[in-house]
Amino acid sequence: MAELLNWLFGQYADYTTLFIVLELIAVIFGVSSVILARKTNVLVFPIGLVSTAIFVYLLWKWQLFGDMFINAYYSIMSIYGWINWSKNKDSKKNQEQQTPTSQQQNVSSTDSDAQSSIQVERLSKTDIPILVTLATATVAFVATVYYFRPVINNGFSFDGAVLGLNLFTWVDYTDMLTTALFLMAMWLMARRKIEHWLLWIVADAISVPLYFYKGFTFTALQYVVFTLIAIWAYYEWQRRYRTQHRRQSQTAYA
Repeated sequence: MAELLNWLFGQYADYTTLFIVLELIAVIFGVSSVILARKTNVLVFPIGLVSTAIFVYLLWKWQLFGDMFINAYYSIMSIYGWINWSKNKDSKKNQEQQTPTSQQQNVSSTDSDAQSSIQVERLSKTDIPILVTLATATVAFVATVYYFRPVINNGFSFDGAVLGLNLFTWVDYTDMLTTALFLMAMWLMARRKIEHWLLWIVADAISVPLYFYKGFTFTALQYVVFTLIAIWAYYEWQRRYRTQHRRQSQTAYA
């Protein structure tokens, strides 16, 4: 048991207390944001911003540039998603206020959560080109960052820095993949698309062993929780989507 605990948490012996506390805070807020996303609660974005902002700082210090880029992108997309979800919520609220009471009474009480939450949508054909472009640009950007990593680690100086694709490790390639998946998922999430959970599930599952290998146990455990919540949330959003369409049909024929 002692050896297992040392393998999981031994690396923290070299960390400052500040770094450990910041990672724990980021993990707590990150898990909270995913739970709020499952419930289609718009607070997912401000809560998530706290987590991503902290991780941007930590990942820069840890020199995990692909992961840092992910969290910087999350921060930007969280602002966009916050605005988009808030507009959708306000629009839906106005529509419901205009719906006659007699029609509202026809809606089952079990659908009450759907009436008070964000409307979710499915992936459309117009989303595909954007996703492909986003994935391609992401992989190219992260690959460029890792290619010039020796220069970055050398104080942004080319003196004595050795460059080459042969210096890439399997961790670097995996980081490129997860970065692309995460960025596509975040964009779809901001657009309220159900399928974003499928991308989260795959990327989160890959990130678990990746972060254990990197030595960030708390973050790895966070991704275990993320994976489980994402599976649960996918079926929850599917249910919400069916509820929305059932309610819209009842309103249309009322």
